[in-house]
Amino acid sequence: MKLSTHTLSGAATLPRWRRPVSLLVLMAAAMPIAFATWSALLNNFVIEAAGFDGSDIGWLHTVREIPGFLAVGVIALLLFIREQVLGLVSLILLGVATALTAQFPSLGGILTLTMLSSIGFHYFETVNQSLQLQWIDKDNAPRVLGWLVSAGSAASLVAYGLLALTWLALDLEFNTVYMIAGGTTAALAIFALFAFPQFETPHPQVRRMVLRRRYWLYYALQFMSGARRQIFVVFAAFMMVEKFGFEVHQVTMLLLVNYVVSMVIAPLMGRAVGRFGERAALSFEYIGLMGVFLAYGGLYQFGWGVGLAIGLYIADHTFFALAFALRTYFQKIADPADIAPTAAVAFTINHIAAVFLPALLGYLWLTSPASVFGLAAAMAAVSLGLALIIPRNPSPGAETVFSARVVSRPV
Repeated sequence: MKLSTHTLSGAATLPRWRRPVSLLVLMAAAMPIAFATWSALLNNFVIEAAGFDGSDIGWLHTVREIPGFLAVGVIALLLFIREQVLGLVSLILLGVATALTAQFPSLGGILTLTMLSSIGFHYFETVNQSLQLQWIDKDNAPRVLGWLVSAGSAASLVAYGLLALTWLALDLEFNTVYMIAGGTTAALAIFALFAFPQFETPHPQVRRMVLRRRYWLYYALQFMSGARRQIFVVFAAFMMVEKFGFEVHQVTMLLLVNYVVSMVIAPLMGRAVGRFGERAALSFEYIGLMGVFLAYGGLYQFGWGVGLAIGLYIADHTFFALAFALRTYFQKIADPADIAPTAAVAFTINHIAAVFLPALLGYLWLTSPASVFGLAAAMAAVSLGLALIIPRNPSPGAETVFSARVVSRPV
């Protein structure tokens, strides 16, 4: 079946549900159904089915991040396959691998399925972020990206809500939930593959690796974001199960609250980024994360209670919702033809630390969990220093406060 093509400008003649932004919304909603369900069940599944400890969970997340480190492979694949098709095929792989997760309840089986689902997730996210920046104009990007975050949160909310309501009531098994969630994501991706035309962007993308000196601050912020986020993704949720004994329905309810909050405030954050700029938004995020990670350390150092842990986990997730400001910063400084290859390069940079950090910190976790969170607070402080280098009005030639001064200096 030959897929029809439309230019972005010509897409305005299509029915509203077949337009580019509608496809972005569908993809934003389809991905979390599988990924959020996998995340919600993961810690309980690996502890109950395979007896994982802190070291094992660290290795699992190291394996999970390897495809992110190899995201530059997207550039080679784009020589043979359209970017939009690659994104949807990757989403199908994520769904299928998630559906099969509980079929192999051993260390080797879990690591293998994790690797496959991770390839789908990271390649989808690389392409998805690229398409968002190509299909959404700069003036509307913060607002629309905020709504896309809200759409993903709403899909996660539905998945977690159903899981919380039915896990105990229907005495569900891990395999049943993984099959339903993964199958739903795969089915939505297959529908999108054939229901939407291929959209042609006005700026053909460079089909080779792009590393430009003027993007150095974006690369540095991506590296720190990847390193810092791994500590939250890997150890904050693991803490809730290991230290406070959370069961599946309790973890699900916690994540449910997280996504209710994100669904409500993400559009407001989009407006805030548009009004106050990327420097202010990212600085606010990093200051907040410093406080959250220091308080996480206090949970272990001083024996603070579960109520504070829940509050910190929600705050942590909320601050991370501002991360799309980093994408709009890049959109403002980038050559339009650089978006796809730079998205792949940035994803690789984002995952450099993610490949080795979870495994190494897994060993540190066995002796001093508070030190793991202290390291995360230090990373947030470094990120804050870098965010302050972003100019008030970034643009090509004014990528940092230093280059902005050079541009504005009279000749």
